[in-house]
Amino acid sequence: MIGYVCKYTPIHIIEAFNENAVRINPHVSGFDKAEALMHPNVCTYAKAVLEECINSGICNLVLVNCCDSIKRLYDVLKSSPDFDFVHLINVPRKRNRASALIMKSELIKFISSMEKFTGRKFDDDKFINMVNAKTDKKSCKLSGINIALMGSRVKDSTIKQIETAGASINFDFTCTGNFTKSTVLSKNEDFILSYSSFLLNAFPCMRMVDNKDRIRILNENIDKMDGLIYHTTKFCDAYSFEYAALKDLISIPMLKIETDYTEEGSGQMRTRIEAFVETIKSKNEKYKKDDSVSIKDDILVAGIDSGSTSTNVVIMNAKRKILSYSVVRTGAKSQNGAEKAMKEALKKLNMDSSRLSRIISTGYGRVSIPFADGEITEITCHGKAAYFLNNKVRTIIDIGGQDSKAIRLDDSGKVVDFAMNDKCAAGTGRFLEMMSHTLEVPLSEMGKRSLDWREDIDITSMCTVFAESEVVSLVAQNKDISDIIHGLHKSVASKTLSLVNRVGKKEAYMMTGGVAKNIGVVKCLEKKLGDKIFIPQEPQIVGAVGAALTALESI
Repeated sequence: MIGYVCKYTPIHIIEAFNENAVRINPHVSGFDKAEALMHPNVCTYAKAVLEECINSGICNLVLVNCCDSIKRLYDVLKSSPDFDFVHLINVPRKRNRASALIMKSELIKFISSMEKFTGRKFDDDKFINMVNAKTDKKSCKLSGINIALMGSRVKDSTIKQIETAGASINFDFTCTGNFTKSTVLSKNEDFILSYSSFLLNAFPCMRMVDNKDRIRILNENIDKMDGLIYHTTKFCDAYSFEYAALKDLISIPMLKIETDYTEEGSGQMRTRIEAFVETIKSKNEKYKKDDSVSIKDDILVAGIDSGSTSTNVVIMNAKRKILSYSVVRTGAKSQNGAEKAMKEALKKLNMDSSRLSRIISTGYGRVSIPFADGEITEITCHGKAAYFLNNKVRTIIDIGGQDSKAIRLDDSGKVVDFAMNDKCAAGTGRFLEMMSHTLEVPLSEMGKRSLDWREDIDITSMCTVFAESEVVSLVAQNKDISDIIHGLHKSVASKTLSLVNRVGKKEAYMMTGGVAKNIGVVKCLEKKLGDKIFIPQEPQIVGAVGAALTALESI
């Protein structure tokens, strides 16, 4: 078995030697072993490949000089006694006759290395037959929600999340994508040169000097796509520039995701992907519901928003009137929090759960509530509920316990775009909760205390750990507590504003989530937005309201 990472790898040559060419798909939880051999700030994909090879026992690899990080990976592998065969192919960065000749020279070197490693001669006939058999064009079957992938290579687990969300990946334009041109080789020609040209003329990656085909081929197939998911790798900025350009060049919905190839943060990634697919479905005619169908007046439904800090339940009747709601601490187990919140909401109406016709869950714990009849992301729920509560709202700012979101709506209340914070507590309710402990000020009093500020203090770090150090230092300087809290609120507002700018500022604004009850954060955010923010009567139940509305629509 010989592992590889790049689509420019001559896998047909590997297989012509009766070796199995396996594309390495890192599935790692961290970089414990890799960081002992590589610098912590090296590209996370290069570290993930190294970690995967060590964990799975892959000791034979073929690499391509994609970037400096892969070259560094090659150096590490080559110097390690645990790897038997490591070869680096220097692929040209241009696609012309001269480049094909250079590539041919590289392939001849590779064939020579393979002969030495395997002890077998290169089989010309087998190689030609394999290339001709494997490069036939296959028709693309389109059905349901059709998604294109673009950017850097995507993890298998992320692809599975996209498919589980109800979308089909019919175009893969990533580094290891399946979009290639076909070719037919003949022994009567310089078949190695032809094969070199075939490899170089695949869908060009960002490393190529002339990569205009990326946009051209995308536009040629745009009518077959419902949406595009663009993936970037942490610590690699190359693809981010293309994403920024694409936003102005294509009309279909786009979602940008960034990963470090570990499996951490899969819950947040699932939310982003599912919300993106839900947004597409809401715009797709074949998924629209018949609003003319009426339901019985005695129908009751419930929405459950299972968040990291609180779990909220809303019970609603057929006329979309909120009859009861509850807000409880989630606790150590999301199911227990949901059961407690549901029991409390039902108790207010003196009824049991058998009266509920449909229960829909949302929030991070939505998949862990066994008595729910369905689930939907909090992005869709907040958009639906915000428009229901105030149909003038076009931008929603939701700051919860562990994440922040900015959601933009169109004039009919449909989600147009959204942005979420990375897997970090910075700028969230958890951040403020930790600061309240440090300052020994109850969380419920921080908002009012901050309004009495006198000195305009800046908290320069948004990292919870570093910000706490700053706060401790300010306390040591005998700074007034109100001034410190105001500085913290300003930093939360700055972090939130960056999310709003990503989706595009559009009046009017609504703020939801527990932090919306903090008047200090609201005032700081209003100042940065230059506009007033609408706060619902109970901002913590907005997600549950959206889930209840979804429950009614699903009957």
